Amino acid sequence: MNSEPNLPPEKELPDNRFANRGGVSPFIIFLILILLVMAGGLMFAILEVNRQNADHNLAPLVSANQRMETSIAQLMQPTPTFLPDPVTIVHDVRSLARLETIQYTLEKVVTAQSNQGELAFLFGEKLIFVAHGKVIAGIDMAKLRPEDVRVSGGVLYVNLPPAEVFVATLDNEKSYIYNRDTGILKRADPNLETQARQVAERELLKSAQEDGILDQAQRNGESYLSRLFLSMGFKDVIFNDAATPTAPKATPSVTPMPSATP
Repeated sequence: MNSEPNLPPEKELPDNRFANRGGVSPFIIFLILILLVMAGGLMFAILEVNRQNADHNLAPLVSANQRMETSIAQLMQPTPTFLPDPVTIVHDVRSLARLETIQYTLEKVVTAQSNQGELAFLFGEKLIFVAHGKVIAGIDMAKLRPEDVRVSGGVLYVNLPPAEVFVATLDNEKSYIYNRDTGILKRADPNLETQARQVAERELLKSAQEDGILDQAQRNGESYLSRLFLSMGFKDVIFNDAATPTAPKATPSVTPMPSATP
């Protein structure tokens, strides 16, 4: 009788179905991440909606605040409005034959003041006006008469009219009030600035005259006309002495400061 050999009992293999019970499944981690992303997106959407609602609700307040700031700025620094009349009146039209031969560009400082006594801090007024302007001089060829020109032996003799000032005016874009002080009980006088401008124009003209603008204008005119006449075939051009150059008289009433530069 064959007896089976005694074999050792087989070891049972462990069940691996629950081997990862102690850890976290990757699938669960993936689900958690998706939920977190969705929750973040939902939170962002809610915050964005709330922000838009807040902006919409605050829009009237913001607009009112901006209007108030604009009104305050206009009160503190008002911007003047200019409304020119559409009608323009032409008083005079003249034909000109002026030969401009020189221009001066000058600067002048004029101090205008009133009521500068012991009570100046109450009723006084003072302004410093910086004037920029130009003075143009030349020869008015319309004053040249037929008898002022003659030819002898191919030489041209010319009696030119004396040089004169054509323009003496301020440059309003560059001229300005540097400083203005008004007394506590004094209202600003608009005529004071007007008078300062008028004096500045006269002083610019006076400075140009003192620097010899008329003599230079006469010489420049003769030089230009001499080249012109010689190009026309004359052997020589001789200018007789012109009368003393003339210019408008100046009588300043406000004390200026010496600062003219040609």
